[in-house]
Amino acid sequence: MLLVAGLFQRAMGQEPSSPGYSATSFVLTLTIPQDIVDFSVDNLGNIYVINADNQLKKLGPKGDSLAVFNDVRRYGKIGSIDVTNPLKILVYYRDFTTIIELDRFLNIINTIDLRVQNILQAKAVGLAYDNNIWVFDELDTRLKRIGDDGSLVDQSTDFRQLFDTVPDPVSVQDRDGLVYLYDTARGVYIFDHYGTLKTHLDLSGWKDFGVIGKNMLGRDEHKFYRYQQSTLNLQEEPIPQAYQGASHIRISPMVIYVLKKTGLEVYSRK
Repeated sequence: MLLVAGLFQRAMGQEPSSPGYSATSFVLTLTIPQDIVDFSVDNLGNIYVINADNQLKKLGPKGDSLAVFNDVRRYGKIGSIDVTNPLKILVYYRDFTTIIELDRFLNIINTIDLRVQNILQAKAVGLAYDNNIWVFDELDTRLKRIGDDGSLVDQSTDFRQLFDTVPDPVSVQDRDGLVYLYDTARGVYIFDHYGTLKTHLDLSGWKDFGVIGKNMLGRDEHKFYRYQQSTLNLQEEPIPQAYQGASHIRISPMVIYVLKKTGLEVYSRK
């Protein structure tokens, strides 16, 4: 667990402490015993949970209820949520290829039907650096940036011209000047904000892929992984026993969120 602890410190602009700094520095501080199928966390520490009834709830860092989004039947099952900007939350309904934008109270502020723009299949959706939206168009095989009205702002070259096998990304994340498409089978594809491919890294087989600074994080059933772009160094650490059996693990500076069948567990640094 020294890897994860050290990452937190580097992400905060600090150097890792002594070799004694380990998993014991993180303790279980909160358990949310709900039937949760997915969750996300914003940069303020607010937790957004999706329950088995497809209801989206916003909880404070201490688990207190802040808001509920109940319009759960109109567009079917929630495919993903992006809380990069807590004032503009993206809820993507893959079955209807529709994006709902919510404010911080989980009120609807905008609806984008991607089919109107002839985007009929989009597996990965995420907020862009300029508050527009990145969409990977599966049929057109392009990474597209669209506005709040659904209009096309910019797009990449056709992926069929770039790759022998077209990526099948499960997520798109815009972080610190770069856009990361993660394909579980083929690894991570990194683009600039103009949709130009910068590099491809064969970091395949990861779950819960995320980016903090220039560090890429992920895991499998047994290990945490961290890849440092600046040093090209891949590090790994065993997942602590307390986290075993988790369906999702999310790492943010100073906190680890672990989703299990019994609920969401929050581990904080002492």
